Formats: sequence, structure tokens, C-alpha cells
Amino acid sequence: MQYEVNTPNEYFEILEDDWRKEKLLLVRQYILEHGPELQEGIQYKMLCYGDESSTLFNLNAQKAYVSLYVGTIEKIEGAKELLDGFNFGKGCIRIKKSVDIENSGLETFIKKTIEYWNAGGDTGC
Repeated sequence: MQYEVNTPNEYFEILEDDWRKEKLLLVRQYILEHGPELQEGIQYKMLCYGDESSTLFNLNAQKAYVSLYVGTIEKIEGAKELLDGFNFGKGCIRIKKSVDIENSGLETFIKKTIEYWNAGGDTGC
């Protein structure tokens, strides 16, 4: 889904209060906890996290899942094992209602992705 917003606060205000918002806020918490240096903004009508020169993550609530866009997931060591139980493609992790984020490897994946990026690694496609 696309949201006509200009700021993250507007994004959160317009987002429906349902399971998608709950999961999105938890993923956002992991990103901000492990990447306090990342700037939160809006890019392509969704949340984005990065710096002035590049974006590391995009985060968005879709109709049937929450999507976390990473670039190329395989560039992160152990990604497939950490994301076991998730539906994901080359650069998008789809977080469905049934997924228990807190008991998954998603937080570790986010942390490793931020560490990789901070060390100069390129997660882009």
C-alpha cells in the first residue's frame, strides 16, 4: 500500500491500528535500537532508514503483510537461517500476521545488516 505522507509521524497517524501496525512498530524498534545513527524518513511513500547518501532499510505496511526491504538479503552472513519462517525474496522480507517476530532471528538479522553497512558493506541490489 502507498501512503500519501511527508513525515514518519504522518505515516504512523494514517496507519490503521491493527496487527500490521504492531509488527511494523516492533521492526522499527529493532532498527532504531541497533542503528541509532540511522535517520528515519519517507522514501517511495514508505518509511526509510539510512543517512544522507544512502538508504539501508525501507519499511511498509502492505494489505496482507509488513514488508522490510533490505537490498540483497544474501549479502548478510547467515541470513537464510536467521529468516527461517519468513517469506522473503531477494531483497524483501514479508512479515505475515502469523509470524512471531520476537521469537525469530529478525532482530539479529537487522543488527547484522546495520553492522555490515556501518563497516562499509553495500547491501544494494
